Amino acid sequence: MTTSSSRDFNLDVAELIEEAYERCGLEMRTGYDARTARRSLNLMFADWANRGLNLWTVKQSTVAVTSGTASYTLLDATVVDLLEVVLRNSSGTDFTLTQMSRSEYLRIPNKDNSGQPSQYFFDRQINPTITLWSTPDTSYTLVFYYVRRIEDADTLVNTTDAPFRFLPCMAAGLAYYIAIKKAPERIQILKSIYEEEFQRAAAEDASSTPLKLTPDISYLRY
Repeated sequence: MTTSSSRDFNLDVAELIEEAYERCGLEMRTGYDARTARRSLNLMFADWANRGLNLWTVKQSTVAVTSGTASYTLLDATVVDLLEVVLRNSSGTDFTLTQMSRSEYLRIPNKDNSGQPSQYFFDRQINPTITLWSTPDTSYTLVFYYVRRIEDADTLVNTTDAPFRFLPCMAAGLAYYIAIKKAPERIQILKSIYEEEFQRAAAEDASSTPLKLTPDISYLRY
């Protein structure tokens, strides 16, 4: 038997919308049907950012740190969150920085104290900033992993900014979102399917770590 030898299956935005409408027992007939579905798809991507880490959106970047300057803008509004931050000195040695909350940073009495930074405050504004403490006493490089925003579904001919393993989740989720507006009798079943598909995809997207077995010694008596 001859197989296809193809491993590039994907769905563009129009095909995802079509699949979602079919799951609702509907047909996409007008341009408005496509626009409202595309809007729902982008809202769903925003919800995914609130549900937790999507590993394919994790990127690494750097910021040049100068002596006497504590606050820096991190790229642009595509930065959703910071995961890990280290400070690299001129010899290439990395030092892990500890994150502070807004209130912890506010309570620091000597914010202008100069030295090698050991902590940072991440201000999650539309254009996020990072503030170091202590204020840098020399030049460093800030190296960090960040979560970027998922790209919008702008046009029908584009594919989505997600791995292929999330295709079932996207189709199920979009069907649920469309059902809220156009097929209320199918909301519950489509929501159930969507949540199941999302949990399966999110579990597969989680970081794998080696299994560590710890013996149970509670039975020992002294």
